[in-house]
Amino acid sequence: MEFQLSERSNQSPRVVKQEVRGRQITIRAPRSFGVAARPITATIILCQEKNPPKGEKPIEWFLLTSIPLDTPERGLEIVQWYLCRWQIEVFFKILKTGCEIEELQLQNYERIVNCLALYMIIAWRILHITMLSRSQPDMSCEMVFSIDEWNAVYAIVHKKKPPKKPPRLYDMIRMIAGLGGFLGRKLDREPGPQCMWIGIQRMKDFALSWSIFKDLK
Repeated sequence: MEFQLSERSNQSPRVVKQEVRGRQITIRAPRSFGVAARPITATIILCQEKNPPKGEKPIEWFLLTSIPLDTPERGLEIVQWYLCRWQIEVFFKILKTGCEIEELQLQNYERIVNCLALYMIIAWRILHITMLSRSQPDMSCEMVFSIDEWNAVYAIVHKKKPPKKPPRLYDMIRMIAGLGGFLGRKLDREPGPQCMWIGIQRMKDFALSWSIFKDLK
């Protein structure tokens, strides 16, 4: 299987090609558990990069799961789920740090559920547009943001009248991230969710002001 490895502090982005092997095993319970303890059936997936670039460490994973390995396609599906782990971690980071859901003082179950449902939509949107700008950089930003949103941000950042043609999504994301503290230096990586959620909060205020004051004469 092949996948795109994202940029990390100690690795450059590249296409990784792995050999995937898997089988089901039975794990016996320790004797200390007693004779009544039942064995556990599990699936082992071994992923090995056979030909990494020169100077790069091979990407290898050893996965253990309770999901049955009934077909080769299921083994590849399990690996695809594992590849989503980092985005899942980022999603929960946005919920905890950006939305501060752990600081909520709600004591009623229904209120907590309703609040989480709303914040999960917000966290998903921040993560979605952050990652979308990397996979679709040339997309028009108007596919994601309203006219008032991108006009206000453009005017604030560049201190001039917005153009008639909307900027690229990649450029718009960097403008929003700049409002959240992203410096955009030559060696900096792509904007992350932390500067994005701060920038989006400021964007909403600017867009509201823009929509009100643009019609005043």
